[in-house]
Amino acid sequence: MSSGLLGWRLQAARETAFVGREEELAVFTAALYGGRCSVLYVHGPGGVGKSALLRRFAGEAAAAGRPVSMVDGLLPEPAGSEAEAALRDADAVLLVDNVERVRGWEEWLRERFLPRVPMGALVVIAGRCPPDMRWQADPGWAGALEVLPLRDLRAGDAQALLDSRGVPAESREPLLAFAGGHPLALLLGAAVAVKDGGAGRRWTPDQGVVGTLLDQLVGELPSAAHRHALEVCAHARVTTEDLLRAVFPQDAANLFGWLRRLPFVESCRLGLFPHDVVREVVEADLRWRDPEGHAAMHDRLHAHLADRVRTASDVDVPGAVAALLYLHRGNGAPAGSHRCRDEDEYQEEPVRQEDVGTLVRVAAAAEGAASGAVFCAAFWAERQPQAFRLYRRAETGEPVAFSAWLRLAEPDERELAADPVVAAAWTHARATTPLRAGEHVAVGRMWALPQYREHSPLSEAIRWRMIADCLRAERLAWSSIALRHPDPEWVEHLRHYGMRTLSEEPRLGDDAYTLFVHDWRAVPAQTWLERMNHPLVAGPAGGPSAAAAELAVLSRAQFAEAVRKALRLLSRPDALAASPLARTRLIAERAGRDPAAALGDVLRQAIDELREDPRAFKFHRALSVTFLRGTPTQELAAERLGLPFTTYRRHLAAGIERVCAGLWHRELYGAGAPADRSA
Repeated sequence: MSSGLLGWRLQAARETAFVGREEELAVFTAALYGGRCSVLYVHGPGGVGKSALLRRFAGEAAAAGRPVSMVDGLLPEPAGSEAEAALRDADAVLLVDNVERVRGWEEWLRERFLPRVPMGALVVIAGRCPPDMRWQADPGWAGALEVLPLRDLRAGDAQALLDSRGVPAESREPLLAFAGGHPLALLLGAAVAVKDGGAGRRWTPDQGVVGTLLDQLVGELPSAAHRHALEVCAHARVTTEDLLRAVFPQDAANLFGWLRRLPFVESCRLGLFPHDVVREVVEADLRWRDPEGHAAMHDRLHAHLADRVRTASDVDVPGAVAALLYLHRGNGAPAGSHRCRDEDEYQEEPVRQEDVGTLVRVAAAAEGAASGAVFCAAFWAERQPQAFRLYRRAETGEPVAFSAWLRLAEPDERELAADPVVAAAWTHARATTPLRAGEHVAVGRMWALPQYREHSPLSEAIRWRMIADCLRAERLAWSSIALRHPDPEWVEHLRHYGMRTLSEEPRLGDDAYTLFVHDWRAVPAQTWLERMNHPLVAGPAGGPSAAAAELAVLSRAQFAEAVRKALRLLSRPDALAASPLARTRLIAERAGRDPAAALGDVLRQAIDELREDPRAFKFHRALSVTFLRGTPTQELAAERLGLPFTTYRRHLAAGIERVCAGLWHRELYGAGAPADRSA
């Protein structure tokens, strides 16, 4: 028969589950034995382990022979005789938990209780929120108070916690991806994983885990608007008042102010973001509870952030791209780090003339002095210096990488001969769907010091810049990104983003380069974003790599011939559906319409627009009677117009040319572009 108390068993189990926290224990030990401070203030979000840490502090103090008392804001009468004991003994250790649960308790402790504690006594206060700024503003507390923010467990400690709970190996990776180092989330998830015993399926948090974490971490919210604001904060990479205004036009300021005061919401220079576990559970709960509401919120945020990418300043655009791509994480997008940092590890800046020597040294270190990369870097820096970006370590200012976004409208023979990578990109573009008037090819290149080549934050910064260059470019036909020995992360990202690899690998010396290419006329930026947002076909990598519904890219001669044929078929919607024009940008801009009906409307509108130009009115009459009124023969059309047949034919030909030119202008520049009056 077992002996002892249940409390002993509970304490033993808790000690087994306690891992890490060496730094916090060292601070407590120094205060306990050396009198380094009189008050420790531990703060952190719910479930991060504050109460467990206080229990360990109590054990350490008891082992040192110090009298220990504890009061808890969760109890009905927390500030009783236990607290008063600390006023009578200079060796006393008082532990105050959940200080935020009793209104005015923190102020009472600071102003009335603690000044009466004898020197030598140690008080530890724990709560979800950082201490009131009046602690730090008061010079009297400068040497007597030490603040300990309690963070998630380190990766090794999180693994140790799962070891202590006997979590099956196959459940650990998804559990750690969900919970990170958050102790309560780890323990709840571990209980489910152990109960299921692996069960041959990937671990996911059930609604019991999600609901419990919501109650413990978030609790009751003031209103539905506050709940929606938190859901936005959980879905977006970072939240600003401007972002909230896109969803809550009337109350964004108040909701932002409320968010920033939550204990589980942190801030960085870009805005607010929630604790990782809060983000996960709020997202999981909304997806389960209201999938349509989640989708509607996502679409509003996506539209707002896509517009920001188009309108952001050059300095801000990489961050705008990062915020937009973060929304795609639920569509099979590679995760990336994406976490907001108070200080960027790398600074991006334009290349100046004095940086060219550094560029050459970095290129030589990155790819070898004899590889040809050094010559190419110097060659293009002289020809297109505006295409280059320099990346420095923010901490030291050390130049560690360069990138280039080369624009090629009609490269000369010297450029093609000097750089086999550019020559391969240009040859592919010309052989596949040639450039049209005013279009260009872009080639992305990068050079990074070996020790930084696969460093995630640096590769992310360069990747965000290149994606921004694609989405913001005017008249970009093809993009090509050249990588030497691309690491798997780059390959996964670029393929997910709809970049396919060429079978031909151009060489510089002994080094082969992989070219990732994309035709931005076949899948324009807006279509690309829509596919990223709602993948139409989930291929091996998901996302916009799916080849469905690519637009037709026609030369001007092909386009004009297709317009002439479509005019003759204007009364036959079934025939118009087979026209290559139905798969061009001209029609794709009319999203949601039947392509054949949309093409018919575009042709009729183009004819009608000629009526507004006095110089073209006679052309309008010829087109109208021929194609809109269904006149069976051209001879009869000329007769109805009262024109000699040769004059009618001249007017008809001129009208067709005007329609072709106008529609071609819209195909190249979009429906919102100013009309081309040159035709």
